[in-house]
Formats: sequence, structure tokens, C-alpha cells
Amino acid sequence: MRQLGRAERLVAAQERDGDTCLWCARPLTGTVAATTDHVVPKIKGGPSWLENEVAACRRCNGERGHRGAVEWLEECERRGWCPDAARLERVLASLAAAIVERGGQRRARPHLDAQLRRLRKRLPSAA
Repeated sequence: MRQLGRAERLVAAQERDGDTCLWCARPLTGTVAATTDHVVPKIKGGPSWLENEVAACRRCNGERGHRGAVEWLEECERRGWCPDAARLERVLASLAAAIVERGGQRRARPHLDAQLRRLRKRLPSAA
């Protein structure tokens, strides 16, 4: 199976999740440029797979840096933005399933598991 390129992964992420930034909910059109944001940062072992990427605006992607996804989600809420926690949970769960299926990603697993636990504690439907 051929790995998608960066531009192809961005298009696929937007088709999967819609044309809004995961973190601030701004529409990714016109002057708001779309970028791919790794939910598990590459520095923490996150792969460049579609399952680990979401569409985000350049501002959010740059300001987030290497922070954990849930930490940045909480920061976005403090700023009065409307991050999509349910979408983040779907992406993290999809990444966990992809890692189980494909194997590897030894460095990403502990970070991913911690983010999922922390996020599921926050979600009202997580019972």
C-alpha cells in the first residue's frame, strides 16, 4: 500500500473531518490556510499517517507546537475557541486501531494511551 503524500493527507483529512480547524473551528478557506497537524507529535513518536493527522489552521498548528492534544484542547477552550473534542477522540481512537493493525510505533503508544485516557475522562458520553 502506497503511503499518501503530505498534500494528499491534508485533502483526505479535510474530506474525513470537514473544512474547519479542529482546534478553533475556523473555516479553512480563503485567508485561513489549512495545514496538517499531528495529534501525536512526531517528536513524541507520532507517525505521518492519515490516522494521526487532522486539518488545522496555521495559527493553531504553530501555537500548539509539541504540546499534547488534550493540553492544547484545554488551552483552546480557555481562549474561548470551540475545539471539537469528539473529532479528536475519533482520530485518536483511529490511530490506536491503526497501530494495532500495522504494528510498530513503540514511542507513540504511551503518549497516545495517555491522551485517550485524559480525553475520555473529559467527554460526557465516556462512561
